[in-house]
Amino acid sequence: MSGNTVWNAGWSTSVQRPSTGFDENWAEEGFADQTVRQVVRVTGSGTAARVRLSNRFGDAPLEVRGAALARTDRGAAVQDGSTRRLTFAGAGSVRIPAGGEVWSDAAEVSVAPFEKLTVSLYFARPTGPATFHAQAFTTAYRAAGDQSAAADAAVFTETTVSWYFLADVELSGGPARQDTVVTFGDSITDGFASTADADHRYPDALAERLADAGLGRPVLNAGIGGNLLLNDAPWYGERAGARFRRDVLDQPGVRTVIILVGLNDIGFSEADEAEFPTFRPNPELSAAEIIDGYRDLIEQAHAAGVRIVGGTIMPFRGAEYHTPDAEAKRREINAWVRTSGAFDAVADFAAALADPSDPEVLRAAYDSGDHKHPGDAGYRAMAAAVDLASL
Repeated sequence: MSGNTVWNAGWSTSVQRPSTGFDENWAEEGFADQTVRQVVRVTGSGTAARVRLSNRFGDAPLEVRGAALARTDRGAAVQDGSTRRLTFAGAGSVRIPAGGEVWSDAAEVSVAPFEKLTVSLYFARPTGPATFHAQAFTTAYRAAGDQSAAADAAVFTETTVSWYFLADVELSGGPARQDTVVTFGDSITDGFASTADADHRYPDALAERLADAGLGRPVLNAGIGGNLLLNDAPWYGERAGARFRRDVLDQPGVRTVIILVGLNDIGFSEADEAEFPTFRPNPELSAAEIIDGYRDLIEQAHAAGVRIVGGTIMPFRGAEYHTPDAEAKRREINAWVRTSGAFDAVADFAAALADPSDPEVLRAAYDSGDHKHPGDAGYRAMAAAVDLASL
């Protein structure tokens, strides 16, 4: 393809430094003479695709000896005849410097919104700890040796629910889009407690709702479980303000961002340190400080010509870090989000998911069981709470 190819958003995730997580993952051990096969669902369409691989948090160069792209069949299986070897500046392998990233060349593949693509990466030499996305809620598969073009899914005998080194899929084959929506935030945006491999996160439901309304457009998920607005965290990614440009504003054709972040900034300082040792850093922050963090995101978005929708923080009484002080901060922040006029629009998730008889509690039908994260029905209710005209 020519250098004039137009690339539109297809799929994206926010990368993190290697760490342990809520589920077992392979990030800290990395890979050696192994193939990792990963599945993503795109919300755009095209006739060709390229992938971005990230070694942002690697402490040594990363060698990818082989890579392939295919249309997904089921699980680790791919559709017959759809596998395309990926190249990088014409070569079948690539070396990515520590802290760097690389785009593959274009691979011809026809894909429609809500179809799935499979990306397989072979690492011949030890990678060291892996840049990854911890809470994918999508199964990744591992096999010994070079199985990047394997047709037999049975060779992939190990699984986790994280993504490794894979950061973006972009699609070409149509005019440039200027209507991408990015959802940005913490575990509630990431989709914690949603059904694995079912694409039932709220951004997924929002993309489907837009399509059903005849307003189909790319919707990207830039959530990181545990993410903080104001502080970097070893387990939960760079602070929202620091990653906002890379994960939101640098996406192709971005028009609107919906933010939902701040719950962990409120709650980490309230949790028992012995019981929740990963809730770090955990300084006590005022509502005013968190609101100032929102103002920074708003300023960044507007400077880039991007609309920004503020999401209200949902009820969480009964969760591990709910206290009267935390509840007071949530109410103060939500009142500001609703009434300040600082955002271009508001998505009142709190009102949509609260128990009508007790606004400090998630409605039981929407609660995943931890009194903080919605389940699948709750994520659908969140998507329904977004005014499509605001996008």
